[in-house]
Amino acid sequence: MNEEEQKWESALIKSDGLTTDIYQLSNKISKLTTAAADSRNGRDLAHSILASENINRSSSPVEPLCHTVRPKYSASATNDDKVTHHPSYCTKKWTCIACTYENWPKATKCVLCFVPRPPTTQGNRATSSPSREGNFEEETNQNSTVESSGSQGGSKKVLRAPAIHDNENIIGASAFPLSSNNYENEQRLRLARRRRREVDWRWLNACVGVVEGSWAPVEAYLAAGGNPTRQLSASDVALLNRPSAFDVGHTLVHLAIRFKREDLLTSLLSQIEGNSSGLKRMPSYVAPDLARDIRRHVVSALRHRKSNFPCYYFSEISTFSLPSDLETFPSPVQEQLWNELLDRDALGQLESASSDMESPVINWCPELVQGGCRLYALWNRSAGDCLLDSALQACWGVCDRDNTLRRALAESLSEASSVFYPRWQEYESMQASLMGFSLTARQLAADWAIMLNIASQPGTPLEQIHIFVLTHILRRPIIVYGVKYVKSFRGEALGLARFEGVYLPLLWEPSFCCKSPITLGYTRGHFSALVPTSQEDGTCLDYSVPLVSSDGKLLPVHYITHAELGEEERMLRQWLDVCVLDGGIAVARQSFPRQHLLVAQMLDEWLNHYRKLSHVCKAPVSVGHLPSPSNLYLSDSDSADE
Repeated sequence: MNEEEQKWESALIKSDGLTTDIYQLSNKISKLTTAAADSRNGRDLAHSILASENINRSSSPVEPLCHTVRPKYSASATNDDKVTHHPSYCTKKWTCIACTYENWPKATKCVLCFVPRPPTTQGNRATSSPSREGNFEEETNQNSTVESSGSQGGSKKVLRAPAIHDNENIIGASAFPLSSNNYENEQRLRLARRRRREVDWRWLNACVGVVEGSWAPVEAYLAAGGNPTRQLSASDVALLNRPSAFDVGHTLVHLAIRFKREDLLTSLLSQIEGNSSGLKRMPSYVAPDLARDIRRHVVSALRHRKSNFPCYYFSEISTFSLPSDLETFPSPVQEQLWNELLDRDALGQLESASSDMESPVINWCPELVQGGCRLYALWNRSAGDCLLDSALQACWGVCDRDNTLRRALAESLSEASSVFYPRWQEYESMQASLMGFSLTARQLAADWAIMLNIASQPGTPLEQIHIFVLTHILRRPIIVYGVKYVKSFRGEALGLARFEGVYLPLLWEPSFCCKSPITLGYTRGHFSALVPTSQEDGTCLDYSVPLVSSDGKLLPVHYITHAELGEEERMLRQWLDVCVLDGGIAVARQSFPRQHLLVAQMLDEWLNHYRKLSHVCKAPVSVGHLPSPSNLYLSDSDSADE
C-alpha cells in the first residue's frame, strides 16, 4: 500500500455523508487511545485504526480528522471510561475463582470474598462475563464434588459443601446472570448463598454412599438424626447429577435394593423397624406440619433494628416446657417416652459426678428438685448446629432446621461488629492475661475473622461470642450449665471448658429485655436444651434455676469489661429476677406464660401417640413388645415437600 492510499482527507466526512462510519471510528479511536496509556501519539493511533479496518481513504493529512472527531478527555473521564466501557481493559483484570468478581490487577486477593488470587489467571478465567456465565453452572457442579483417588483402581466422587475459600461457587448461582454492576452481583451472590445453606450435604453423601457401597456417609447421616425413609426430591436429583442412579422419590432403601447392597439394606431396615433404643421421637418429629408453622411464626417475629446497634431481635418472648401429662402415663410408657425424648448421655453427665474433679451440674439442689424444679436435657442434632437447636428448643420446642437463628446470628455479628468487637477484644485480652499470656492486635483480628466466618457456615460449631450474640437476638439472658473439663473418649481431661456461666444482653437497655432466662447444658462438644415440666394448669410460675455451682461458687458472668469486674452480683440482680432460698442459694426465677397455640397443638399431637400406648399397657405387655407406629419420623424437616 503506497503513501497515498494510507492517507485520507477530512472532506470525506462531508462529501460522502458517512456519519455512521465516522461515529464508529471515533469510538474506536477513543477506546484505543485510553488503552494505550499515552504511549502513542494520536497520528499513529489513527493509522492503526484505519489499517485494522481496511478502509481506503484518499490522500490527505491526518491532522484534520484528529482535530475534528477526537474527543477531549479529562483525567476523571478517562478513568471512568476505562472501568465501564472498555472490554479490552477488563481483560487485564483477574477473575475470582469463587465469586467471579473482576479484581484490579494489583489486588492480591478478591475484594468481595477475600479469596487469594490464583497462581494463573490466564485463559478462560480472565475472559469477559458472558463466557463466565455460560460455564458457571458446570463449574459449580464440579466444585460441589471432590475426587478422592485412593488406589490405582479408580476414584470415587464424594459430595461436599463448598469450603470456605470457594463458598461463592454456590448451587443455583447460575440462575442469576452476571451483571457489570458489582452491587447487583453482590445481591445475586447473597441470594445464592441462602440457597446453598439449604442443601443437606449429609443426605446427598448418604445417597452416594449407598450407590458406591460405603457405609461411613450413611452412618454419619443417621447419627446426625437423619431420616432413613427420606425421599429424593427433584432438587436433590439435580444436585447429584446422575440420572441413571438417582430418581425422584427413592429412599436409601430403594437405592440399596437397586444396587444390591445387602449389608447396607440390613442396617437400614433395622433402623426403620423401630426396635433400636436410639430412635428419637421429638414433638416436632411427630407433628412436622405444626413444627413448620412454628418456624414460620418464629421468622415472622424476627425484627432488625436500624440504629447504631444494627442487631436482629425477636419481638415475641416464649419459653418451652414439657406438659404435666407425662407423669400420668404408666411406667412402661413413661420409660419409652423419656428414652425417645431426652438425651440420656448428656443428662447423665450433667447430673452425676463422673470423677473427683467433677461435681453435679444440674439437679443437685434438693430444695429445688423436691419443689418440682427439675431440668431435662432434650435431644437435638449433633452436627454443629446444637447450640442454635437447643436455644430454639428452649424457646419454642423446635430445632433450627431452616437456619433462621444461624442467619440472624451471622448478619447481626457482621453488621454490628463495631459494637461487639470492642467488648469481645477486651474480654479475650483479660482472659488471656489471667492465664499468663497476651494477645496481639493481629491475633485478635484473625480470631475475629474466624468468628465471623463460622457464624455463617451451617453445621459449624460455635463459640462463646455466639452465645453472647444470641442473648441479644433473644432479648433475654442465657444460663449455661456445663462440665468443667473437656475429655477424650478415654475419659482423659484435655482442657478447660469455658462455656459454663451467665450470658447477659449487656448491649441492650435492661428495659428492652426479658428477665426470664433460658437454660442450656454443655457436655463434651455438645449443647442441649434444659427444660422443666409445667404444672397442671400449664404454667411454671415458681420455677427457679441456681446461679451458683454445687460447691457454692457464683457462676461466671461472661463478656464483662475491666470496669465491670467485681460488679457481677449487681449486674445479675439488674438483668435477672434474683432471690435467695432458705438454704442461702441464689436462684433466678423463670416465668412460663401459657404456650403458644401452635406449640400446644404440637405437644397434644405428640402426646396422642403415648396415650394410645397407655391403653395397650393396661394389658400385660412388656416394654420391649410395645407397638411402634409404621410412620416413624427421625427428622422433622425431611419430608419430600420440605
